[in-house]
Amino acid sequence: MSRYLYVKFCDMEYSDLIHEIILEQVRRKLSKDYKEIGINRAGEKKVEYKGHYPDMVLGNHGMTLALLEVETADSISEKGTERWKTLSELGVKLILMVPKDMKVKATELLWAKGIMGNVSMGTYEIAVTMP
Repeated sequence: MSRYLYVKFCDMEYSDLIHEIILEQVRRKLSKDYKEIGINRAGEKKVEYKGHYPDMVLGNHGMTLALLEVETADSISEKGTERWKTLSELGVKLILMVPKDMKVKATELLWAKGIMGNVSMGTYEIAVTMP
């Protein structure tokens, strides 16, 4: 690991670190299906879609096909659903990546906001296996 990355990760809060790791893993996985992947890392506004800056903008052949947001246990809340609602109404698919153990809560919030039908959800978990 380069010194820059080491310093950058050491300065991050735990949930921010998880967010960045999952964002990179999802980018790698989706690079087979989407040839154009724009990423807005924490605090960045590099890739815009209709005036908004989701975590990831996914496209092919110059066409935006989906927006993706990586959520952590800390970011899944009633307040966060406002952002989800806004992004889900922009005319492309919204994909949420949530911690596996927070899927029920995220689903309940989506239903309560009336946007469950407009959002696809994936989950992630971090497993540590000891000998």
